[in-house]
Order: sequence, then C-alpha cells, then structure tokens
Amino acid sequence: MGDFRTGPPQLRPGRALAHTPGASGSGSPHRSDSRSPQTPRGARHSDPDGRLGTTPPVPGRPTSFLRFPLVGLLGLLGLLGLPALLFALITWQVVAHGPLLRLDGRLSSALVHPDRFSELLADLGNVQIAVPVLVLVIGYVAWRGRAAGTDRWWLPPTAAAVLMALLPAIIVPLKDWTARPGTPVVPPAVGYFPSGHTATAAIAYGSATLLLLPWLVSAAARRTAAACCAALVLGVSYGLVRRGWHWPLDVVASWCLATVLLTALGLLLTRSTRRSSPAPPTV
Repeated sequence: MGDFRTGPPQLRPGRALAHTPGASGSGSPHRSDSRSPQTPRGARHSDPDGRLGTTPPVPGRPTSFLRFPLVGLLGLLGLLGLPALLFALITWQVVAHGPLLRLDGRLSSALVHPDRFSELLADLGNVQIAVPVLVLVIGYVAWRGRAAGTDRWWLPPTAAAVLMALLPAIIVPLKDWTARPGTPVVPPAVGYFPSGHTATAAIAYGSATLLLLPWLVSAAARRTAAACCAALVLGVSYGLVRRGWHWPLDVVASWCLATVLLTALGLLLTRSTRRSSPAPPTV
C-alpha cells in the first residue's frame, strides 16, 4: 500500500519478494518467515507473569511466590503451618489454663485504658461496618470482571462471600468450647476466645484486598491497598485490647486463624485466574 505508480511491479535485485516462502535476509523491508508474525497475539507483549496481555495488563493473576517451588513451599509453611501451629498452642493454653494465660493477664493489665478513641477503633470490626465494605468490593469486582469478559469472573466474589458467611460457623463453636471469661473491664461472661471482631475485620478487609489486587495496575496502588488493610486490622485489634473487651491472646489467635483462611482464599483465587486467560483484544 502507498505505491501509486502505474504499471506492474518490478523485481529489484537483492530484494526478497514479500510472501515468498523461506525468504529471509537482514534489512529486507518485506515480510519474511524470519520475522515474528504480525498478528494480534504475536504482537502482544507478555505481562510480568509471562502471560500474554495488553498495556496496561489485563487484570489477572498477580505475581506469586508459588511460581517458584522452593519459595512457594516455604511460603505455604509460613502462611499456613506456622499460624495453624500457633493457634493450636494458644487454644491449648486457654483450655488447659496454662502458664501463658498469666502472661496474657499481666499484658492486658498494662495495656487496658478505656477511652473513646479505642472504642471507635474497635467498632471498625463490627459486622455492620466491615461486612458492607466487603459487599461493596464484591459488587465492584463482579461488575468489572463481567464487563471485561473475564473467564469465571464470578468465582473470586463468590469465594470471598462464602468465606465471610462461613466465619461465624468457625468462631462460634470455638467460643462455646473454650468458654474463656472476659477481662475485668467487661461484665462477667464467657465466650471471648477467639476475638470475633478481630476475625471479622481480618476476613472482611483482607478478602476485599485480595479481590482488588488484580485490578490495581500499579505496584504503589497494590502496596497502598495492603497497607490500608493491615492498618484497619491492627487498629481494630488495638482498640479491642485497649478498651478491655478482649485479652491480647484472643486477638492473636484470630490473627492466626484469619491468616490461614485468607491464605486458602488466595490460593483459590490464584488457581482460578491461572486457568483462565483474558480474551484477546478486538482488532
């Protein structure tokens, strides 16, 4: 195209005919087999995960340590094995009234100082606040995934919703079984272990962050989302202990439990996005 001379095209010495099978040669302006195919798929560059994508990358599986076998194994041990082991140890100490509870009581006495600020922080773990935040993120991610034509766009939002719905079925039996009394600040009662507010905050804000990460293009945005999630969970935890509504071990146990559950959710989301591939752009 672009050649408007009259008459049939003339052969030029030293030039390869376009579309001639096996034609090659450096500097040739024509199409040859030695060049990459000029198709939409061939012209697309891979994203940081090695998958074909566009610029910016189509939302999908974020870079994961699971791509490397040894690092992935160590990561799983750190995110699943250690928190589960620590949770079992704390639960055993609570049920057996072990020596760890004495240290927990002294730490609580040093930290408890009820004030309005700590109460406001603890309220961020209420179901009425944390769950609506997750619901909004679930709706947003479902809308974005469906609009982008992502394969199995419904799976991440559904998995996060199911995990949030199952959380009471995990926490309530543990509270009934351990029957741990509260701190001297709260009215006499049992069922404070593990902390339901901490678990609610961790699962709600953590699941929301996991859902949003693949849709955040820049690394700075992903770091900001993760930092906000950590700040919310730590704020709730601090408020609960400072206000005297929970022992420190109640909060730590919920951290361990939430780490295991969120790691399982992250593995599910990673596997689902690994199997799905974004639709090629329309040319």
